[in-house]
Amino acid sequence: MEFFTAVFDALTTQNIESKKQKTKFLKENFSFYEFNHDSKSIKLKEPSFAYFCKISHPTRITRPKEVNSNVSLAKILHSVAHIEYNAIDLGLDAAYRFRHLQEEYYYDFIELANEEVEHFSLLESLLYQLGFVYGDFPVHSNLFEAMQQSQTLIDRMALVHKGLEALGLDANPFVAKKIIKSNAPLKNQILETLNIILHDEIKHVSKGSKWLKYAQEKENDTRSLDEILKRFQNFNIIGKIPNIQARIKAGYTYNEITALQNLLIIK
Repeated sequence: MEFFTAVFDALTTQNIESKKQKTKFLKENFSFYEFNHDSKSIKLKEPSFAYFCKISHPTRITRPKEVNSNVSLAKILHSVAHIEYNAIDLGLDAAYRFRHLQEEYYYDFIELANEEVEHFSLLESLLYQLGFVYGDFPVHSNLFEAMQQSQTLIDRMALVHKGLEALGLDANPFVAKKIIKSNAPLKNQILETLNIILHDEIKHVSKGSKWLKYAQEKENDTRSLDEILKRFQNFNIIGKIPNIQARIKAGYTYNEITALQNLLIIK
């Protein structure tokens, strides 16, 4: 079995259950794959979720400020599920896009994609219990666009896996606070799911930190994180109130956090 062919198949499948199974198969059978590093990588033209989600501009997507109905709760869960679905494809694309790296790199991102499958499945189950499915509400394509704009290993690790993935660390406590303050059905299940996601996302961002450091050392690139990300200021890289403790656990330094906050102010 050829690794990059199998990853591309999982990445581009338009069926959610099939994507889950193919991603799981990649991890379970990782040691059996052959790696043809000279095979040509194909740039995606559209996200896989375009086939079952309505894509809207982020400013046109309403985000409930509080949980006051099953619909508002479902919208909140749907927005988190959308991030986790995107993260499956981001992990798969990181494993597919970049060649001539050590096997540890590829395993790291297949493992990441599998954990994102688990997160998405938990959220999908919660939505189903509320009477909704993924695709019932409009979504944005910001993460797909970030993936498209970061075609070098340094840019991808800085923008997506160390940068944008860490936004989830910032947002998670605020989503949890909305749920805690509400009388939401499934409250305990939702909070448990959010806690699992937060724990795993620290590991995921740490992979971005690890492989960004590797890529920069390999290229003798001495730029700081904020210097790399200056040209990507159309993306929000850090929350207005960052989760400093989680970011530090994930490989950030205090200086990096401060520098990204300064970028936010300049923006």
